[in-house]
Amino acid sequence: MDAIEKEIILDIKSRYPIIYLVTSEENRAEMLVNAAGKSTRKPCYIWSLTNGFAATDRFGKAKTATEALDAILRYTEPGLFVLKDFHSFMDDDLVIRKLRGIVSNLKKSYKTLLIISPVLVLPPGLEKDITPVDVPLPSPAELRQIFLSLITPLQKAAKIKVSLDENLIEKVTNASRGLTANEAENLYAKLVVSNPKFSEEDLPLVVDEKKKLIRKSGLLEYYGYSEDMESVGGLDSLKLWLRQRGLAFSQKARDFGLPEPKGLLLLGVQGCGKSLAAKATAALWNLPLLKLDVGKIFDSYLGSSEKNMREAIKTAEALSPNVLWLDEIDKAFSGVGGTSNGDSGASARVFGTFLTWMQEKSAPVFVLATANKIQHLPPELLRKGRFDEIFFIDLPNRAERSKIFEIHLTKRKRDSRGFDIAAYAAQSKGFTGAEIEQLIISGLYRAFAENREISNQDILAEIKETIPLSITYKELIDDIRAWAEGRARSAA
Repeated sequence: MDAIEKEIILDIKSRYPIIYLVTSEENRAEMLVNAAGKSTRKPCYIWSLTNGFAATDRFGKAKTATEALDAILRYTEPGLFVLKDFHSFMDDDLVIRKLRGIVSNLKKSYKTLLIISPVLVLPPGLEKDITPVDVPLPSPAELRQIFLSLITPLQKAAKIKVSLDENLIEKVTNASRGLTANEAENLYAKLVVSNPKFSEEDLPLVVDEKKKLIRKSGLLEYYGYSEDMESVGGLDSLKLWLRQRGLAFSQKARDFGLPEPKGLLLLGVQGCGKSLAAKATAALWNLPLLKLDVGKIFDSYLGSSEKNMREAIKTAEALSPNVLWLDEIDKAFSGVGGTSNGDSGASARVFGTFLTWMQEKSAPVFVLATANKIQHLPPELLRKGRFDEIFFIDLPNRAERSKIFEIHLTKRKRDSRGFDIAAYAAQSKGFTGAEIEQLIISGLYRAFAENREISNQDILAEIKETIPLSITYKELIDDIRAWAEGRARSAA
């Protein structure tokens, strides 16, 4: 019996009047409730707006929300009543009044009201009588069962020829973590159809399909290993810190007494390699990189923003261990708690949900956030315990600029030894890493247009013609540097 099933049964036996199952997996929630009904020996009646209590005629049509509640109130025997998508009625004054009236009746009886909905909506006055239960994504054991229930009949019918050793089963189910039951079932079917003799060599198909499904939600994006630490110029202090924690997600580290790293905040001048460092960190640790777009979390429907954040967190935890990247977090949570947001407090609630999770999370999800203007972030985000460390990435010094020039020339299939790197570094003081990359690209454009190879003069001319960000926004960058002095650790 899973932990979530035990929790539902315990709540029913404890006579909780209303249990609110928050999940988009309606069928799975129904299975959990039916299992709880068998365990507690109570019949289960399911209602929906389209079908009413379709499985029985003892309640009449009961097609409206109020009629369904009246039927539950009249019922005098033990039973479980499931209401689907009832969140859409939680702003109806009559429904709220009936729910408040029915609570006392439920507490004195052996009846339990269960709501199944993808969105949690708690009407005023009912918060203390409704018990929210977040239904987690399928566990590895559940995914294993789904996989075997699909594969075993096909094996017996000789439609597939697969040697199902424990190692293959474990790798398939682990690769599927973070998917819903329906998504996993569809994925396994596709795996079999694509190759009836599938083996470990076909596992990349599982990962590729999972990327599509994660992107479909619009909340998380799955990144491949596009960059590594060799692509990052300088930042030696940051690199050392990351390498020291590279093995901290292993069982060996747990046995040694080490907790998993919690997170890291990279503050710095725009274009100095914060996003690049985030991508390289996942590659260095050989962990999946998930990017959370906080802007897409917010939804115009009441309660949807908080639900989106919970869904993103659940998915990230189900895919752990991994690196969860929040790019430009200062823009996402700027001004939280102020009076000018105009979003009825949604920003503050979403931020509160995220903040609580960061503090209490037990799953090995490493939160890597980047910010340009840390002054705009709420102070509670920067409190010790949220992030393990705050690093400041400054404008690259002369040695770092030399390394960055070498990296980008090599990326463009040029031998850096044939260029005057020392002269470039000397004349590009105040340039960011992104600006140095553009110098190389602009020099290539110049040479390509004249049908010749790029030369030292091309790059030197681009340096001379370019006004760097450190001059254009000198006051802003000076402010960032002043804040970081004594407050953040230098990445260089």
